[in-house]
Amino acid sequence: MNYDELTKKAVEMTNISYAPYSHFHVGAALLDKNGKIWTGCNIENAAYGPSNCAERTAIFKAVSEGIRDFEAIAIVGGAENSEGKPVIEDFCPPCGVCRQVLSEFCGRDFKIILSDKKGTQKIFTLTELLPESFSLK
Repeated sequence: MNYDELTKKAVEMTNISYAPYSHFHVGAALLDKNGKIWTGCNIENAAYGPSNCAERTAIFKAVSEGIRDFEAIAIVGGAENSEGKPVIEDFCPPCGVCRQVLSEFCGRDFKIILSDKKGTQKIFTLTELLPESFSLK
């Protein structure tokens, strides 16, 4: 499958992320089994703990609407330039907390698509990024 549209949506989300503390903007686009795309961005908080990653934002939006079957997620991220705009340079894999949340709602063959500044994609299964996970699926 071609994940270019999913990656494009993730890139768009970096532009609306709220990252006044880390200045690192992340966007995610989650594809459900019905073909709908759910988007998310990172949302920071001065206390850090209440912050939320882009991947979890997308998952929680979908789950809160009753969706529980997912196929893939595209994730991109990068630091701000001097104008405060996100610049995607390298691949931006999900953190450990996001990997665990994905494992709660996604099957072992769920695809995680990472893209760099050249548009090169790396595609992993959830099992590859979180082997031997603690999960119901």
